[in-house]
Amino acid sequence: MAKPTKTPSIIAVELDERTVARRNAEVEQERAVAIYDLLEDNLFRPNENPDGPFRLRLGMEDNRLVFDVRDDADQHITRVPLAILPFRKIVKEYFMVCEAYYEAIRNAPPSKIEAVDMGRRGLHDEGSVMLRERLAAHIEIDHNTARRLFTLLCVLQIRQ
Repeated sequence: MAKPTKTPSIIAVELDERTVARRNAEVEQERAVAIYDLLEDNLFRPNENPDGPFRLRLGMEDNRLVFDVRDDADQHITRVPLAILPFRKIVKEYFMVCEAYYEAIRNAPPSKIEAVDMGRRGLHDEGSVMLRERLAAHIEIDHNTARRLFTLLCVLQIRQ
């Protein structure tokens, strides 16, 4: 039997809940699904230590999204702070479209739901691409990993 190789992937995700406001059921569902999907399939390769697996702690600190990357024994590998300001506009637009989507699910015909959902997915993809580009100098991630991390970035941005 072959010895398992180290994989460049995330095996655990923790959100810094100290900075997070109370969230509604839809947001909690999105957070849970994003974490589940992220743990099931991801590519996450920090430049400083491309082996894996990794534990990831995400939080907000001084208007920065902080990626605290640790190894499987919870030892520090790297800490990558990203300025949140470049994401503000797209996150705000994404929240507005999400509200319209949840409202459409309750009251609108299927064609309206589909149209709003297409806009929501487009903004989500745009934010994911931006996140992937901004992380590229520090951490390699694939498109699906970027999408799930963008969802978590949005969750951390909710202020109520």
